[in-house]
Amino acid sequence: MNDKPWFRFAIRVSLLIGLAVCAYQTVRQGIGAWYFRQQSPQAIQTAIAWDPHNPEYFDALGTLTRLYSDSGNPTRIIELYKTATELSPENAQYWSDLGGAYEAAGRTAEALHAFEHASRLFPQSPDINWKLANFYVRAGKVPQALGTLRKVLIGGSVASPAVFALATNATRDSEAILDTVLPARANIFFDYMQFQIQAGRIDAAEQTWQRLLQLNLAFDLRQAFPYLDGLIQHHETAQLAQAWSALASHFPDRIHPSELPGDRITNGSFEFEILNGGLDWRVNPVEGVVVSVDSLNHFDGVRSLHIEFDGTRNIAYGDVLQVVLVEPDSHYELSAHMRAEGITTDSGPRLEVFDLYDMAKLFAYAPGLVGNSEWSLQRIQFATGPDTHLVIVRVARPVSQKLDNRIKGEVWLDQVNLVRR
Repeated sequence: MNDKPWFRFAIRVSLLIGLAVCAYQTVRQGIGAWYFRQQSPQAIQTAIAWDPHNPEYFDALGTLTRLYSDSGNPTRIIELYKTATELSPENAQYWSDLGGAYEAAGRTAEALHAFEHASRLFPQSPDINWKLANFYVRAGKVPQALGTLRKVLIGGSVASPAVFALATNATRDSEAILDTVLPARANIFFDYMQFQIQAGRIDAAEQTWQRLLQLNLAFDLRQAFPYLDGLIQHHETAQLAQAWSALASHFPDRIHPSELPGDRITNGSFEFEILNGGLDWRVNPVEGVVVSVDSLNHFDGVRSLHIEFDGTRNIAYGDVLQVVLVEPDSHYELSAHMRAEGITTDSGPRLEVFDLYDMAKLFAYAPGLVGNSEWSLQRIQFATGPDTHLVIVRVARPVSQKLDNRIKGEVWLDQVNLVRR
């Protein structure tokens, strides 16, 4: 009974000592954190002295030493990163940093172990896998690099062109990249097509397009337009025709070829949505001009195209157009019904056709409409040359050379046809 006061006293003393130790450690950690926030090598070394059990400090000092040290001191850097992994062995980022230090020191086998261990700790990390993929490429381990880049693409934090560039550095075998790197996602396939087109590798882009169709991946029609523009840019007219035909089969409710036999114009009566791409109509927005679909004034069906000039500019206009496939050395007739109301100046809107790649080879036009006119048939007969495969059909208005040259008024377009004669 007499020892109870002493026992209680001993407990109180132990608690006070424990609290003092905790307070001391908290103070040391707080001071260490204060130095760490200064983010200089000297400050972080001081932070380590105050809190030697914080792995973040060792990792950060290793990184700063790599960045700012003249000699690099690879042994010192490796030791800092190793200490971080020993203090926090489940942290994938520390293992990845250690792998980079080993590689910089030429210790490839140890770098491989560290990078792969980091990936095992955090298998879905795009950042860890990106570093691992880069290491695999540098080490010449192409299959491993491609498989890892697939994880990077799925993660989405690294820009896809950078991933494609690294994959292409690893191998020029586009088939292997399609098989191993690209997940079955349409947006990634289109990104890869665009990457190949910009690099001038149109064959690889076409291969990617065919794989997309084979996989029957769902996609939005407009996603395909940059690919079609790439085919146009590279004069791949045969592939363009095939791709447009495939899209027409894939999107029968969106793409509407003419019902007139042999007609090359898509949606010539404007009864359907203007797609603004591919081999459908394109309408480029221009200041001073408003383009719309009119359901009140039409020659055929229930809609026509309406173009209104606001009278503020002497505009050189040519921004309602369609790219059209034609055969070389052939005779054609382009026709359309047009109507005008209040068109000012001596230069009014007109129908034009010309070779997409060289206007010197083919350029033909109908008379411009001025003033007021009811629906009238406009015709242009022309012949394609031996190298003409694509033409532009458009509504255009050349600038006026007169003093009173600002165009105002409205014009309607309907029932556009282009047929071989």
